[in-house]
Amino acid sequence: MLSERRLRVLRAIVQDYVGTEEPVGSKALTERHSLGVSPATVRNDMAALEDEGYIAQPHTSAGRIPTDKGYRLFVDKLAGVKPMTAPERRAIQNFLDGAVDLDDVVARTVRLLAQLTRQVAVVQYPSLTRSTVRHVELLALAPARLMLVLITDTGRVEQRMVDAPAPFGEASLADLRARLNSRVAGRRFSDVPRLVEDLPEAFDIEDRGTVTTVLSTLLETLVEENEERLMIGGTANLTRFGHDFPLTIRPVLEALEEQVVLLKLLGEAGDSGMTVRIGHENAYEGLNSTSVVSVGYGSGGEAVAKLGVVGPTRMDYPGTMGAVRAVARYVGQILAES
Repeated sequence: MLSERRLRVLRAIVQDYVGTEEPVGSKALTERHSLGVSPATVRNDMAALEDEGYIAQPHTSAGRIPTDKGYRLFVDKLAGVKPMTAPERRAIQNFLDGAVDLDDVVARTVRLLAQLTRQVAVVQYPSLTRSTVRHVELLALAPARLMLVLITDTGRVEQRMVDAPAPFGEASLADLRARLNSRVAGRRFSDVPRLVEDLPEAFDIEDRGTVTTVLSTLLETLVEENEERLMIGGTANLTRFGHDFPLTIRPVLEALEEQVVLLKLLGEAGDSGMTVRIGHENAYEGLNSTSVVSVGYGSGGEAVAKLGVVGPTRMDYPGTMGAVRAVARYVGQILAES
C-alpha cells in the first residue's frame, strides 16, 4: 500500500502530465501543488513510485510520466467523477431533445460525446435481445398483402411486408392485431416465440395460413435485427494526440474499424456500471496505447446498450467519466419518454 503522501504525489503527476503533455519533475510538482514537503522528499517519493511501476521515465529527461498501472490506481482510488455544470447539462438536454427517432438519437449522442470529450465516441444501438415489444401494428395494403410494424420500448421501428396465402378480411386482421398485442406487448423479445406459438389455433381454419405467415415474419424480424449495431464519430480527434501513440496512429484506426473489437471494448450491454479499461488492459493489441471509458444506458434501471469513448491513456479521466455518465443518463431518459 502506498502512503497517503505518495498517493498525493501520484495524483499530482497524473494531473500535470494530462494537462501539460510534458514529463513531470519534482521541482515543478512542489511549485504547482501544496504537497507540504521539500523537493528532495518528492524526489524520494517519485523514486519509490517508479520502483513500484506507477510512473516511468520516458527518456533522458528528469521528468516522469504515469504508467498504465499508475493511471489505474488514479482512476480506482484518486479520481472522482467530475460532475457536469448546470449549463453543460442544459446543453446536453437541449441537443438530445431535438432528436426525431432512434437513429437521430444515436447520431446526436455520438456527435455530442465526441465534442464534449474530444475523443472518439462509440454508441451501441439498443439490443433487441434486451428490448421489449411496445406494439405490433398490422395494416392491410391489399386483400392478400399486409404490412407488419414492430415498435420496441427503445423507439426502434421495424417494418416488413407480408404476402398472405389467401385474402384476409378486416375483422380477422383486427382480431389478430388485438390478440397479438395482448400476448406480446410489454414482453421481452426473447419470450415472443413461446407466447405466440399456439396463436393460429385461435382462428378459423381458412385464416390460419395467414396467421402463421404473419407470425413467421414477426419471428424472422427478431432474428434479422438481432445483430449488434454501432455508430462511431470523432475519429479525427485522434490526430490531435499523435505524440501519445508511440509509433503510429494506424493500429488504433484499424481497430476502430472492427465492430467486433469495439463491442468487446464496450463490454456486456446488460452491465450498466462504468467501465474504464486502460492501455494494456485492452485485449486488442492495436489499442494498447488507448483507454476506453464506457457505461450502460437504457430506460428504467436496466441497460439495453453501451456508449463510451476511446482516447489516449493520457486522458482527463474525471472529466471524461463525468461526460460519459451524464450523456448516458439523458439518452436513457429520452428512450423512457419516447
